[in-house]
Amino acid sequence: MQNKQILHIITISFVINHFFGRQFKYLRTKTNNDYFLGCTPSDEFFQLADSLEYSPLSVDVTRNISPITDLKAIYKIYKFIKKNKIETVVGHTPKGGMVAMIAAFFAGVQDRVYFRHGIIYETSTGFKRFLLKNIDRLSGTLATKVVCVSQSVKKISEEDNLNAPSKNIILGIGTCNGIDTENKFNPDRQDIKLVLDIKKELTINENDFVIGYVGRLVKDKGINELIEAWKILKEKHQNIKLLLVGPIEERDAISEESKKIIKNDPHIINTGFVLNAAPYFNVMDVFVLPTYREGFPTVSLEASSMKLPVLITKATGCEESIIENKTGLFIKNDPSDIRQKIEFYIENPEMKQLHGDNGRDFVRQHFEETKIWDFIHKNLGY
Repeated sequence: MQNKQILHIITISFVINHFFGRQFKYLRTKTNNDYFLGCTPSDEFFQLADSLEYSPLSVDVTRNISPITDLKAIYKIYKFIKKNKIETVVGHTPKGGMVAMIAAFFAGVQDRVYFRHGIIYETSTGFKRFLLKNIDRLSGTLATKVVCVSQSVKKISEEDNLNAPSKNIILGIGTCNGIDTENKFNPDRQDIKLVLDIKKELTINENDFVIGYVGRLVKDKGINELIEAWKILKEKHQNIKLLLVGPIEERDAISEESKKIIKNDPHIINTGFVLNAAPYFNVMDVFVLPTYREGFPTVSLEASSMKLPVLITKATGCEESIIENKTGLFIKNDPSDIRQKIEFYIENPEMKQLHGDNGRDFVRQHFEETKIWDFIHKNLGY
């Protein structure tokens, strides 16, 4: 059996369950590897270490550009690599990837893996776009392998010369980690009492049609357009509610009008941040993601696994997350189109059920997490 020292670097603890989940525990059944995880310190980061079986490395990796903080992070990671004889370094997202790949390169690590979770500069312009693109290019150049989380990300990587095409790898048909289709995102294994309690707390009635969204409430996710679509829908349809599961963030902020509507409309429910979004899918009828930028939208897989039809744009990576007219529908970043596609499911409940059932079958076939972890073990060797 293999016995390697593996170091992953991320920026914030929020992504741990999305990027890894029980991946390290599963891979330990195939190897004797030791898994280390470097991240900006938080309570969650240390609390998850035992249950997910990683050794934590506290290192400040900011999401923003901060040269002094970045140099300190690179040096700390470099020293950790040398001290612990790390054989494989895996960097995630542009910033985590950059500090990880620089530190690993100078430390002489031969196996350097960069996970390109998306194209961060896609919606940027001017000097910011130039800078972000070259940060990504630096990470790709220093890596020995680059995992593109979708065919779309791979295509842009090659068109923009972010790294040598021979380095690019895709896990299955896409994703970075897959999802737990059999337990966490299985509609038949949810705690019924918890779901009923959530409905009661959110004042959702049996005859309500619930339009759902899970994620950060920011401009790039198309929340302004979703709110505009909602304004039209609520005038035309009775017993509909909009359930927004996630925090309103100031970075890439939505409009003040959208914030005001979300706060004051009694038929819009904003939960703020929740630790476990899975049971909230059980109270939705459709899932909507009018996003402008993704790498691969894991949340759409979660919704499909929970038997929800998914309405999603054709942003980078999204085209691979549904099968149009079978598991969901593509939408434009346009309130009128979003409204019309939602109405299709309001007016055709049989299609809502069919697309939801098909979606779960699709996700179980291609994105069940242990299948993706097997790809990681086979193709990345850790």
